[in-house]
Amino acid sequence: MQRITLVLVGLAFLAVSVGAQAPAGPVVPPPGTPIQQAPQSQAKLVVRVALVNTPVTVRDTKGQMVTNLDAKDFQITDNGAPQRISHFDLGGDPISLVVLFETSSRIDPILPELRKTGILLTQTVLGPSGEAAIVGFNDGVDKLLEFTTNADEVEKTVARLQTGTSGAKLYDAMAVGVEMLSGRPEATPERPGRRRLLLVVSEANDAGSETKLGAVLRQAQLSNVTIYSVGLSTTRAELQAKPKDPVPQATPPGTFGLPPQPGVAQTPDSEAARYGSGNLLALAAWAVQHIKDQVKDQALEVAATATGGAHLSTFKDRSIEKAIDEIGGELHAQYSISYTPTGGNDTGYHEIKVQVDRDGLRVRSRPGYYIAPPEG
Repeated sequence: MQRITLVLVGLAFLAVSVGAQAPAGPVVPPPGTPIQQAPQSQAKLVVRVALVNTPVTVRDTKGQMVTNLDAKDFQITDNGAPQRISHFDLGGDPISLVVLFETSSRIDPILPELRKTGILLTQTVLGPSGEAAIVGFNDGVDKLLEFTTNADEVEKTVARLQTGTSGAKLYDAMAVGVEMLSGRPEATPERPGRRRLLLVVSEANDAGSETKLGAVLRQAQLSNVTIYSVGLSTTRAELQAKPKDPVPQATPPGTFGLPPQPGVAQTPDSEAARYGSGNLLALAAWAVQHIKDQVKDQALEVAATATGGAHLSTFKDRSIEKAIDEIGGELHAQYSISYTPTGGNDTGYHEIKVQVDRDGLRVRSRPGYYIAPPEG
């Protein structure tokens, strides 16, 4: 017992001795020892995009697709800096497609027409190596079919579409579609990956979404998702619906609620031109830079313009089937061009310009993409 006590006393003395000899200030490392620097709290974080893919549609003055161009015929700039094309293809890269169908009660009269579009999606849009997923939305968003290459499953799912409530969470559904596509095989400079396409078959109205359109488009641009849209018409649906009790109108039939423009005859066409498309490119760029603000008009047109796709209306002489057929024809006669961005600022809006070294051709591509500054 006495021996144990002596050992404990010795250890206590040693601890006190070591504590007394410890320096009060910082410990000075031995000569030659590398000194670890404190992290810089204000260090600049650099954000880079690995690869930018832009679909490019080229038409002649008659509106016909031009399919005899080579990579050397295209010039691409990113914020004014010339870019080197790392991948070039004409309509051949396999497609990953998410189709968003509005299933609100408002489109019930045209539901039979929607149910017939499955075979067009598989035969005209997807092609032999494509895959598709189906999403329906009204007051909620429902994944009706996960990605599959089985054409029969796609066609059966579309043929079984059912309408639900009157709501239409369009932007929430678009966000789901972009997220689904972001998980598909991504392109690299050595491997093209898959073309990521979102096809929206819907009215342009959104009701109740938590997501803003600008946020959806920003993510779509960064994920190289191209958005196409087939605009359904509530007016057309009402005309095709069974007769209902008359509803009082704000103005008498054939009249307009606002005075005409000076010197212009007031007609449905003149009113459409008065509140027409405007500068969709500028509106698309504004949307992705101001994601907290809401785009009130022309949502589907803006989405298509922002990502290099196209919007096709079905109100007049174009049926839903014809619109989807036109989209399929464009996709398989479209150039897919990729590059790794060099030069310019890393954050902020990047403007993409694609030019063709031939006269008399019209070129359509995505206008750009936005990289948000790092938070904090």
